[in-house]
Amino acid sequence: MNLDCSNIRDHKQSFDISALGSPISVMTSEDHSPSPTMTNTTFTIDICKPLKKAKGIPKEEDCPNGSRVCGIQRLINTFENSTAFLAAIPIAGQYTLHGGTELDPEITRLKTSSSASDRQKEGFRLELHGPTYPAKEGKKHKAVIEFLCKDKAEEKRELTRRKAEDDDGEEDHSAQGEVADDGHGGTLKYLDFTNVGEERVLSLEWRTKYACEDVPREADDKSGSSGHWGFFTWFIIM
Repeated sequence: MNLDCSNIRDHKQSFDISALGSPISVMTSEDHSPSPTMTNTTFTIDICKPLKKAKGIPKEEDCPNGSRVCGIQRLINTFENSTAFLAAIPIAGQYTLHGGTELDPEITRLKTSSSASDRQKEGFRLELHGPTYPAKEGKKHKAVIEFLCKDKAEEKRELTRRKAEDDDGEEDHSAQGEVADDGHGGTLKYLDFTNVGEERVLSLEWRTKYACEDVPREADDKSGSSGHWGFFTWFIIM
C-alpha cells in the first residue's frame, strides 16, 4: 500500500501533509574520541514521493530507487581533514526490485491511541517500512515519524524563547540531534536510530501545523526542489 499525503486518515480524522512533500535532512554525529574521527549520519526523507537520485554519485553511495527515507554515513577525520563514505542505508521505501519490500504505511491518530501518554498529544504517528539491511544477516529497517500539532500559540512561545536566548547569549543544548526547518513553519527533529527487537528503527519528530486536527485546508506552495541525499554531511564539516 502506498501513502496519500493529502489524506492521512485514522479514526475518522484526516490530515493533509502534502505541503511537506519535499526532501528534508537531519544529521547526527558520533564522536570517536580520543581518535580524531567521527561518524556523521545524514537522514533524508521525502514523505510524499521517492527521493531523487543525486547526480554524479556512485551507485554504491546511493540508496536504491524507491527510497523515501535514506541514511548516508561518512567517516570524518578532523586531523587529516578528510571524509570517507561508509554506507548508504535504505530505511524505508517501495522497493519492487529489492526483495519486493513494501512501504506499508501504518497511521495512528494519537488522540485515539492505546497509550495514555499519546492521548495527551495532538497529531499522528506514521510508520514507514523498508528492507533488511545489510541484505544478509541484517535487520529489517523502518522509520517512525511522530507528527505533532504546532499551533500558533506554540509558535509564539518558541519565538519568545528564541528571543530570550539571543538576549542572554545562550543556546539550547537540550535537543537530541539536529533540528531542521521544514520551510512551512515547522521543524523536523532527529530522536534516535537504534535496534528495537528484530528491527532497526529511525525515530523522528515533526512539529507542524498540518498535524493539528482543526487546521483549515489552504493553498500552500509545495517545494519543487530536487531531493539529493548525502551532501549535507560535507557541508556541515567543510
